[in-house]
Amino acid sequence: MSAVTTCGTLVIGGGFYGCAIALALAERGKDVLVIEKEVDLLTRASFRNQARVHGGYHYPRSVLTAMRSRVNLPRWVEDYRACVVDEFEQCYAIARRFSKVSAAQFARFMDHVGAPLTPAPARLRRLFNDILVEDAFLVREHAFDAAKLREMMRARLDKARVPVKTGVEALRIGENLLVETNEGPVQASEVFLCAYSGVNTILEASGLPHIRLKHELAELALIEMPEELRQLGVTVMCGPFFSFMPFPARGCHSLSHVRYTPHASWQDAAPADVLRTPRVSNFPLMLADARRFVPALARSRQLDSLWEIKTVLPASETDDSRPILFQRHWGRPNLHCVLGAKIDNIFDVLTECAALG
Repeated sequence: MSAVTTCGTLVIGGGFYGCAIALALAERGKDVLVIEKEVDLLTRASFRNQARVHGGYHYPRSVLTAMRSRVNLPRWVEDYRACVVDEFEQCYAIARRFSKVSAAQFARFMDHVGAPLTPAPARLRRLFNDILVEDAFLVREHAFDAAKLREMMRARLDKARVPVKTGVEALRIGENLLVETNEGPVQASEVFLCAYSGVNTILEASGLPHIRLKHELAELALIEMPEELRQLGVTVMCGPFFSFMPFPARGCHSLSHVRYTPHASWQDAAPADVLRTPRVSNFPLMLADARRFVPALARSRQLDSLWEIKTVLPASETDDSRPILFQRHWGRPNLHCVLGAKIDNIFDVLTECAALG
Protein backbone atom coordinates (compact mmCIF):
# COMPACT_ATOMS: atom_id res chain seq x y z
CA MET A 1 0.00 0.00 0.00
CA SER A 2 1.32 3.44 -1.00
CA ALA A 3 2.31 5.87 1.73
CA VAL A 4 -0.06 8.76 2.28
CA THR A 5 1.18 12.19 1.21
CA THR A 6 -0.09 14.98 3.43
CA CYS A 7 -0.55 18.67 2.75
CA GLY A 8 -2.63 21.57 3.98
CA THR A 9 -4.12 22.55 0.63
CA LEU A 10 -4.21 20.38 -2.48
CA VAL A 11 -4.75 22.03 -5.86
CA ILE A 12 -5.93 19.56 -8.49
CA GLY A 13 -4.99 20.88 -11.92
CA GLY A 14 -1.81 22.61 -13.01
CA GLY A 15 -3.26 24.95 -15.58
CA PHE A 16 -2.99 28.71 -15.26
CA TYR A 17 -5.84 28.91 -12.75
CA GLY A 18 -4.54 26.11 -10.55
CA CYS A 19 -1.04 27.56 -10.51
CA ALA A 20 -2.23 31.11 -9.77
CA ILE A 21 -4.46 29.89 -6.93
CA ALA A 22 -1.59 27.85 -5.48
CA LEU A 23 0.69 30.89 -5.53
CA ALA A 24 -1.91 33.12 -3.88
CA LEU A 25 -2.50 30.58 -1.12
CA ALA A 26 1.24 30.07 -0.57
CA GLU A 27 1.68 33.83 -0.22
CA ARG A 28 -0.83 33.66 2.65
CA GLY A 29 1.33 31.08 4.38
CA LYS A 30 -0.59 27.95 3.41
CA ASP A 31 1.08 24.59 2.84
CA VAL A 32 0.16 23.90 -0.81
CA LEU A 33 0.68 20.96 -3.16
CA VAL A 34 -0.21 21.04 -6.89
CA ILE A 35 -0.90 17.87 -8.86
CA GLU A 36 -1.29 17.80 -12.64
CA LYS A 37 -2.12 14.71 -14.70
CA GLU A 38 -0.20 15.91 -17.80
CA VAL A 39 3.59 15.78 -18.10
CA ASP A 40 3.94 19.54 -17.58
CA LEU A 41 2.03 22.58 -16.40
CA LEU A 42 -0.18 24.70 -18.70
CA THR A 43 -0.28 22.19 -21.55
CA ARG A 44 -4.02 21.80 -22.05
CA ALA A 45 -6.71 24.52 -22.05
CA SER A 46 -4.25 27.16 -20.80
CA PHE A 47 -2.20 26.60 -23.97
CA ARG A 48 -4.79 25.47 -26.53
CA ASN A 49 -6.77 28.68 -26.82
CA GLN A 50 -6.63 31.88 -28.82
CA ALA A 51 -4.12 33.47 -26.42
CA ARG A 52 -6.15 36.64 -26.10
CA VAL A 53 -6.08 38.96 -23.08
CA HIS A 54 -9.57 40.41 -23.38
CA GLY A 55 -10.30 44.12 -23.30
CA GLY A 56 -14.08 43.81 -23.23
CA TYR A 57 -14.62 44.10 -26.99
CA HIS A 58 -15.64 40.47 -27.36
CA TYR A 59 -18.72 40.85 -25.15
CA PRO A 60 -21.07 43.57 -26.46
CA ARG A 61 -24.07 41.65 -25.04
CA SER A 62 -22.75 41.23 -21.50
CA VAL A 63 -22.08 44.40 -19.53
CA LEU A 64 -20.65 42.52 -16.54
CA THR A 65 -18.16 40.46 -18.57
CA ALA A 66 -17.04 43.47 -20.59
CA MET A 67 -16.58 45.66 -17.51
CA ARG A 68 -14.69 42.95 -15.61
CA SER A 69 -12.38 42.68 -18.63
CA ARG A 70 -11.75 46.41 -18.52
CA VAL A 71 -10.88 46.19 -14.82
CA ASN A 72 -8.73 43.07 -15.09
CA LEU A 73 -6.84 43.81 -18.32
CA PRO A 74 -4.32 46.39 -17.00
CA ARG A 75 -3.60 44.32 -13.92
CA TRP A 76 -3.02 41.16 -15.97
CA VAL A 77 -0.70 43.01 -18.34
CA GLU A 78 1.25 44.42 -15.38
CA ASP A 79 1.54 41.12 -13.52
CA TYR A 80 2.47 39.02 -16.59
CA ARG A 81 4.22 41.64 -18.71
CA ALA A 82 6.98 39.27 -19.87
CA CYS A 83 4.35 37.06 -21.54
CA VAL A 84 2.36 39.85 -23.20
CA VAL A 85 2.58 40.41 -26.95
CA ASP A 86 1.13 43.65 -28.30
CA GLU A 87 3.22 44.45 -31.38
CA PHE A 88 0.25 44.02 -33.68
CA GLU A 89 -2.92 45.89 -34.63
CA GLN A 90 -6.33 44.57 -33.61
CA CYS A 91 -9.55 45.19 -35.52
CA TYR A 92 -13.12 44.40 -34.58
CA ALA A 93 -15.47 44.35 -37.58
CA ILE A 94 -19.26 44.25 -37.53
CA ALA A 95 -21.00 42.10 -40.14
CA ARG A 96 -23.87 43.63 -42.12
CA ARG A 97 -26.04 40.51 -41.84
CA PHE A 98 -26.69 38.06 -38.99
CA SER A 99 -24.79 40.14 -36.44
CA LYS A 100 -26.53 40.46 -33.07
CA VAL A 101 -25.30 44.05 -32.77
CA SER A 102 -24.95 46.86 -35.29
CA ALA A 103 -21.82 48.96 -35.65
CA ALA A 104 -23.55 51.86 -33.88
CA GLN A 105 -24.65 49.60 -31.01
CA PHE A 106 -21.13 48.18 -30.71
CA ALA A 107 -19.60 51.67 -30.53
CA ARG A 108 -22.14 52.86 -27.93
CA PHE A 109 -21.63 49.80 -25.79
CA MET A 110 -17.85 50.16 -25.78
CA ASP A 111 -18.17 53.82 -24.86
CA HIS A 112 -20.45 52.78 -21.98
CA VAL A 113 -17.93 50.28 -20.55
CA GLY A 114 -14.91 52.52 -21.19
CA ALA A 115 -13.33 50.42 -23.95
CA PRO A 116 -11.70 52.89 -26.35
CA LEU A 117 -11.90 52.35 -30.10
CA THR A 118 -11.36 54.37 -33.27
CA PRO A 119 -12.56 53.86 -36.85
CA ALA A 120 -10.19 51.57 -38.71
CA PRO A 121 -7.88 53.56 -41.02
CA ALA A 122 -8.42 53.23 -44.75
CA ARG A 123 -5.42 50.91 -45.22
CA LEU A 124 -7.07 48.39 -42.86
CA ARG A 125 -10.63 49.03 -43.99
CA ARG A 126 -9.60 48.00 -47.51
CA LEU A 127 -8.81 44.49 -46.22
CA PHE A 128 -12.54 43.88 -45.58
CA ASN A 129 -15.30 43.07 -48.04
CA ASP A 130 -17.61 46.12 -47.87
CA ILE A 131 -20.57 44.06 -49.03
CA LEU A 132 -20.35 41.91 -45.89
CA VAL A 133 -18.78 44.26 -43.32
CA GLU A 134 -20.68 47.29 -42.04
CA ASP A 135 -17.78 48.92 -40.20
CA ALA A 136 -14.43 48.15 -38.59
CA PHE A 137 -12.74 49.57 -35.51
CA LEU A 138 -9.16 49.68 -34.32
CA VAL A 139 -8.82 48.66 -30.65
CA ARG A 140 -6.10 47.97 -28.12
CA GLU A 141 -6.01 44.29 -27.20
CA HIS A 142 -3.20 41.92 -26.28
CA ALA A 143 -2.07 38.38 -26.92
CA PHE A 144 0.05 36.27 -24.60
CA ASP A 145 2.79 33.72 -25.19
CA ALA A 146 1.52 30.56 -23.49
CA ALA A 147 4.96 28.92 -23.52
CA LYS A 148 6.49 31.90 -21.69
CA LEU A 149 3.56 31.93 -19.29
CA ARG A 150 4.25 28.29 -18.42
CA GLU A 151 7.90 29.10 -17.70
CA MET A 152 6.88 32.08 -15.57
CA MET A 153 4.38 30.11 -13.48
CA ARG A 154 6.84 27.28 -12.95
CA ALA A 155 9.52 29.76 -11.81
CA ARG A 156 7.10 31.50 -9.44
CA LEU A 157 5.99 28.20 -7.92
CA ASP A 158 9.62 27.18 -7.44
CA LYS A 159 10.43 30.50 -5.79
CA ALA A 160 7.42 30.15 -3.48
CA ARG A 161 8.54 26.58 -2.68
CA VAL A 162 5.23 25.11 -3.81
CA PRO A 163 5.78 21.45 -4.72
CA VAL A 164 4.36 20.38 -8.07
CA LYS A 165 3.78 16.77 -9.08
CA THR A 166 3.12 16.20 -12.76
CA GLY A 167 1.87 12.94 -14.22
CA VAL A 168 -0.35 12.58 -11.14
CA GLU A 169 -4.06 12.20 -11.81
CA ALA A 170 -6.72 12.71 -9.13
CA LEU A 171 -9.18 9.81 -9.31
CA ARG A 172 -11.53 10.30 -6.36
CA ILE A 173 -12.05 12.66 -3.43
CA GLY A 174 -13.04 10.85 -0.24
CA GLU A 175 -15.21 12.07 2.63
CA ASN A 176 -12.28 13.38 4.69
CA LEU A 177 -10.53 14.90 1.66
CA LEU A 178 -8.38 11.82 1.22
CA VAL A 179 -7.70 12.08 -2.51
CA GLU A 180 -6.94 8.93 -4.43
CA THR A 181 -4.44 9.39 -7.26
CA ASN A 182 -2.67 7.11 -9.70
CA GLU A 183 0.44 7.45 -7.52
CA GLY A 184 -1.13 6.92 -4.12
CA PRO A 185 -3.36 8.80 -1.66
CA VAL A 186 -3.03 12.45 -0.67
CA GLN A 187 -4.56 13.66 2.60
CA ALA A 188 -5.47 17.35 2.53
CA SER A 189 -7.33 19.73 4.79
CA GLU A 190 -8.57 21.77 1.84
CA VAL A 191 -8.93 20.97 -1.88
CA PHE A 192 -9.30 23.25 -4.88
CA LEU A 193 -10.60 21.30 -7.88
CA CYS A 194 -9.31 23.19 -10.93
CA ALA A 195 -9.54 20.40 -13.50
CA TYR A 196 -11.55 22.43 -16.05
CA SER A 197 -13.34 19.96 -18.36
CA GLY A 198 -12.47 17.12 -15.98
CA VAL A 199 -14.26 18.57 -12.94
CA ASN A 200 -17.41 16.46 -13.31
CA THR A 201 -15.42 13.29 -14.01
CA ILE A 202 -13.76 13.59 -10.60
CA LEU A 203 -17.00 14.62 -8.88
CA GLU A 204 -18.85 11.63 -10.31
CA ALA A 205 -16.12 9.21 -9.23
CA SER A 206 -16.36 10.75 -5.76
CA GLY A 207 -20.11 10.23 -5.50
CA LEU A 208 -20.70 13.98 -5.56
CA PRO A 209 -23.27 15.92 -7.60
CA HIS A 210 -22.30 17.26 -10.99
CA ILE A 211 -21.98 20.94 -11.76
CA ARG A 212 -24.06 21.90 -14.78
CA LEU A 213 -21.54 22.55 -17.54
CA LYS A 214 -21.47 22.51 -21.33
CA HIS A 215 -18.52 20.99 -23.19
CA GLU A 216 -17.37 21.31 -26.79
CA LEU A 217 -14.72 19.43 -28.70
CA ALA A 218 -13.02 22.49 -30.15
CA GLU A 219 -10.48 22.89 -32.93
CA LEU A 220 -8.16 25.90 -33.09
CA ALA A 221 -6.49 26.12 -36.49
CA LEU A 222 -2.90 27.40 -36.62
CA ILE A 223 -2.11 29.22 -39.85
CA GLU A 224 0.61 31.06 -41.69
CA MET A 225 -0.64 34.46 -42.82
CA PRO A 226 0.06 36.39 -46.03
CA GLU A 227 2.32 39.37 -45.52
CA GLU A 228 -0.43 42.01 -45.22
CA LEU A 229 -2.09 40.15 -42.32
CA ARG A 230 0.96 39.11 -40.29
CA GLN A 231 0.84 42.05 -37.87
CA LEU A 232 -2.92 42.04 -37.52
CA GLY A 233 -5.66 40.41 -35.48
CA VAL A 234 -9.29 40.52 -36.64
CA THR A 235 -12.56 39.60 -34.95
CA VAL A 236 -15.78 39.73 -36.96
CA MET A 237 -18.78 40.24 -34.67
CA CYS A 238 -21.27 39.31 -33.36
CA GLY A 239 -22.75 35.90 -34.04
CA PRO A 240 -21.69 32.96 -36.25
CA PHE A 241 -18.42 34.58 -37.28
CA PHE A 242 -14.68 34.19 -36.71
CA SER A 243 -11.45 35.69 -35.45
CA PHE A 244 -7.76 35.34 -36.12
CA MET A 245 -5.04 36.36 -33.70
CA PRO A 246 -1.27 36.10 -33.39
CA PHE A 247 -0.36 32.86 -31.57
CA PRO A 248 3.04 33.78 -30.09
CA ALA A 249 3.91 30.36 -28.63
CA ARG A 250 4.13 28.93 -32.15
CA GLY A 251 5.10 32.05 -34.11
CA CYS A 252 1.96 31.97 -36.26
CA HIS A 253 -1.72 32.94 -36.13
CA SER A 254 -4.75 31.08 -34.85
CA LEU A 255 -8.12 30.94 -36.59
CA SER A 256 -11.31 30.25 -34.66
CA HIS A 257 -14.82 30.10 -36.11
CA VAL A 258 -18.03 30.14 -34.08
CA ARG A 259 -19.70 27.62 -36.38
CA TYR A 260 -16.79 25.34 -37.30
CA THR A 261 -14.47 25.36 -34.27
CA PRO A 262 -16.90 23.19 -32.24
CA HIS A 263 -16.99 19.64 -33.62
CA ALA A 264 -19.40 18.29 -30.98
CA SER A 265 -21.07 19.48 -27.80
CA TRP A 266 -22.54 17.76 -24.74
CA GLN A 267 -23.29 18.09 -21.06
CA ASP A 268 -21.87 15.87 -18.32
CA ALA A 269 -20.05 12.78 -19.69
CA ALA A 270 -18.71 12.90 -23.24
CA PRO A 271 -20.31 10.48 -25.71
CA ALA A 272 -17.82 7.67 -26.29
CA ASP A 273 -17.96 8.03 -30.07
CA VAL A 274 -16.93 11.70 -29.85
CA LEU A 275 -13.62 10.86 -28.19
CA ARG A 276 -12.96 7.81 -30.39
CA THR A 277 -13.76 9.35 -33.77
CA PRO A 278 -10.67 10.41 -35.78
CA ARG A 279 -10.35 14.16 -35.83
CA VAL A 280 -10.81 15.70 -39.26
CA SER A 281 -9.97 19.39 -39.47
CA ASN A 282 -12.68 21.93 -40.28
CA PHE A 283 -10.08 24.41 -41.49
CA PRO A 284 -11.32 24.31 -45.11
CA LEU A 285 -14.79 25.31 -43.90
CA MET A 286 -13.39 27.99 -41.57
CA LEU A 287 -11.32 29.45 -44.39
CA ALA A 288 -14.09 29.30 -47.00
CA ASP A 289 -16.32 31.45 -44.80
CA ALA A 290 -13.68 33.79 -43.34
CA ARG A 291 -12.14 34.66 -46.71
CA ARG A 292 -15.46 36.12 -47.81
CA PHE A 293 -15.02 38.84 -45.18
CA VAL A 294 -11.22 39.22 -45.44
CA PRO A 295 -10.25 38.15 -48.98
CA ALA A 296 -6.50 38.11 -48.27
CA LEU A 297 -7.09 35.09 -46.01
CA ALA A 298 -7.35 33.02 -49.19
CA ARG A 299 -3.54 33.03 -49.26
CA SER A 300 -3.17 31.71 -45.71
CA ARG A 301 -1.87 28.18 -45.10
CA GLN A 302 -2.79 25.72 -42.36
CA LEU A 303 0.16 24.60 -40.25
CA ASP A 304 -1.58 22.54 -37.58
CA SER A 305 -4.65 22.37 -35.35
CA LEU A 306 -4.91 22.33 -31.57
CA TRP A 307 -7.76 20.29 -30.11
CA GLU A 308 -9.25 20.76 -26.67
CA ILE A 309 -12.46 20.25 -24.74
CA LYS A 310 -13.81 23.74 -24.10
CA THR A 311 -16.05 24.07 -21.04
CA VAL A 312 -18.46 26.89 -20.22
CA LEU A 313 -21.50 27.53 -18.04
CA PRO A 314 -24.72 26.86 -20.02
CA ALA A 315 -26.03 30.31 -19.06
CA SER A 316 -23.29 31.84 -21.22
CA GLU A 317 -25.03 30.60 -24.35
CA THR A 318 -27.66 33.35 -24.18
CA ASP A 319 -25.45 36.44 -23.97
CA ASP A 320 -21.91 35.11 -24.57
CA SER A 321 -20.95 36.12 -21.01
CA ARG A 322 -17.93 34.52 -19.34
CA PRO A 323 -18.51 34.47 -15.57
CA ILE A 324 -16.29 32.46 -13.27
CA LEU A 325 -17.51 29.39 -11.43
CA PHE A 326 -16.48 29.22 -7.78
CA GLN A 327 -18.40 26.64 -5.77
CA ARG A 328 -17.46 26.57 -2.08
CA HIS A 329 -17.71 23.38 -0.01
CA TRP A 330 -19.12 21.37 -2.93
CA GLY A 331 -20.43 18.18 -1.32
CA ARG A 332 -17.52 18.09 1.12
CA PRO A 333 -16.37 20.68 3.67
CA ASN A 334 -13.39 22.59 2.25
CA LEU A 335 -13.77 21.19 -1.28
CA HIS A 336 -13.95 24.13 -3.68
CA CYS A 337 -14.60 23.81 -7.43
CA VAL A 338 -13.20 26.45 -9.78
CA LEU A 339 -13.76 27.12 -13.48
CA GLY A 340 -12.41 30.15 -15.26
CA ALA A 341 -13.63 31.13 -18.71
CA LYS A 342 -10.85 33.46 -19.79
CA ILE A 343 -7.39 34.23 -18.54
CA ASP A 344 -8.04 37.69 -17.08
CA ASN A 345 -10.83 36.29 -14.88
CA ILE A 346 -8.09 35.02 -12.57
CA PHE A 347 -8.33 38.11 -10.38
CA ASP A 348 -12.04 37.50 -9.78
CA VAL A 349 -11.17 33.93 -8.73
CA LEU A 350 -8.44 35.12 -6.37
CA THR A 351 -10.91 37.52 -4.76
CA GLU A 352 -13.19 34.56 -4.06
CA CYS A 353 -10.25 32.58 -2.64
CA ALA A 354 -9.35 35.41 -0.30
CA ALA A 355 -12.93 35.52 0.97
CA LEU A 356 -12.55 31.95 2.24
CA GLY A 357 -10.16 33.22 4.91
